[in-house]
Amino acid sequence: MGMGEFAARKLIKNRKKFRWSKESYARRVLQLKKKHDPLEGAPQARGIVLEKVGIEAKQPNSAIRKCVRVQLIKNGKQVTAF
Repeated sequence: MGMGEFAARKLIKNRKKFRWSKESYARRVLQLKKKHDPLEGAPQARGIVLEKVGIEAKQPNSAIRKCVRVQLIKNGKQVTAF
């Protein structure tokens, strides 16, 4: 890697290329979280309750959590809400 007086272009070019190997950078630039997020970046959303479901908790807890299956109004996607 060049460290000389005229190496700036090479350093910038390499940095641009190798930034893509970082998963966090690629996710941020390509906006992957927003594309696959059922709420589309919003903190909350309205929906229609389709059914009540009971989800069992992980070990060592044996509780059954009361949840609902919801269809979102804004895009029609179905999600489980706690």
